[in-house]
Amino acid sequence: MLSIFDGIRDIDFLSVTVRLLLSCACAAVIGLERSAKNRPAGFRTHILVCMGAAVAALTGIYLTVGMSLPSDISRISAQVISGLGFIGAGTIIVTRKATIKGLTTAAGLWTTGIIGLAIGSGYYELGILGTVLVLLTETVIARISNKIPENPQYDIEVFYNEKEALDQALRSCKNQRMAITNLRIRRPDDDDAKYAATVSLRGNVKSEELLKKVR
Repeated sequence: MLSIFDGIRDIDFLSVTVRLLLSCACAAVIGLERSAKNRPAGFRTHILVCMGAAVAALTGIYLTVGMSLPSDISRISAQVISGLGFIGAGTIIVTRKATIKGLTTAAGLWTTGIIGLAIGSGYYELGILGTVLVLLTETVIARISNKIPENPQYDIEVFYNEKEALDQALRSCKNQRMAITNLRIRRPDDDDAKYAATVSLRGNVKSEELLKKVR
């Protein structure tokens, strides 16, 4: 614990003001980075989430310590953590290409709420350190993760008349160490084939080589 915060760890007007302002400041820094990247949850959303979590933590402390009520000091904070999951889910988007966007924003929003709980509880050091680490994760570490090579994903259309033909195509893909991530069987658009299937694959194989093997 840092001694500079010892004078504002008790529950009084000065301490409450500092906790709310600090929670807003930490959330504003995180929210600015998200807003700069045009993410769904930006500047204001992060501030409201973090400040609301700080208010919840302060309310739990006040009911238990200030009013001496027979209540669990962490019950309200625990409900906040559960509620943050619903807010974060609103930032997750599934695109038409079956890719998921917004997971990092949702996780950052959830973490920002936890930072608000820490600051509202008087654990200033943890809240400030958590803010710094979130920023490093969303900036420096993000650049590093973007350089990590990923296996490309392919969507291939398979038209066939015999069901065994699809099994052979899938077996050929597995022999090439391709992971089958999705399979959708549908009716073909023309009458040249009885069946049609869309197979989503992921693996370190060039598309030209894959088509030769499947054929």
